[in-house]
Amino acid sequence: MQKSRCSQESSGSCVVPHIHNEPNQHDMTVSAYIVRQEAGEWKCLVHMHKKIDKLMQIGGHIELDETPWQSMAHELGDETGYQLPELTLLQPFDTVPSIGDAIVHPVPFLVNTHNVGNDHYHSDLCYAFIANDVPSGARADGESADLRWYSLDELSTLARKGEALEDVANIYETLLQYLSKMSKIDPSLFSLTKPIAGVTYKRGAPGTV
Repeated sequence: MQKSRCSQESSGSCVVPHIHNEPNQHDMTVSAYIVRQEAGEWKCLVHMHKKIDKLMQIGGHIELDETPWQSMAHELGDETGYQLPELTLLQPFDTVPSIGDAIVHPVPFLVNTHNVGNDHYHSDLCYAFIANDVPSGARADGESADLRWYSLDELSTLARKGEALEDVANIYETLLQYLSKMSKIDPSLFSLTKPIAGVTYKRGAPGTV
């Protein structure tokens, strides 16, 4: 699958090309907020972004030929080495609903739109995961090798010092606040395929609008 652009930015100045380049346009992005317990304490995964030199979450652009869930799966593998079966997905329900021929995706625990500068916006789908161990796989070539696990207090301190993005610390705080209320789901239950052509949301015969 095509390697996605990095969706990260700093201080209102985007450091990578966008998918949509006209003023006031949006790119869709995905982010992974991953926590694991160490000695009874929740730790939050961040990486040191190679271009902006700040600690931030895992994530990237949703490419034009990807579903959001496909994008999340490949960003996880590329940037952390985690494969979906190694993680537990946090969701508002404990089963995967079926809605006919359409492909059901996981529900992001948070969705936000932020201005990345130059009248350009990113609308970010934030997915929450629990890890039981370190990643088993290797990161993709060219990705940051600097992965770190911090407690929320440690990450918040780094954000105040300007070494980590403040929004990332705030989102991890929200995740940990509501974690006990979420259902734990096997992420492999959600399909990484696309719907069959001409089947979903048709008003007449297949292929019609």
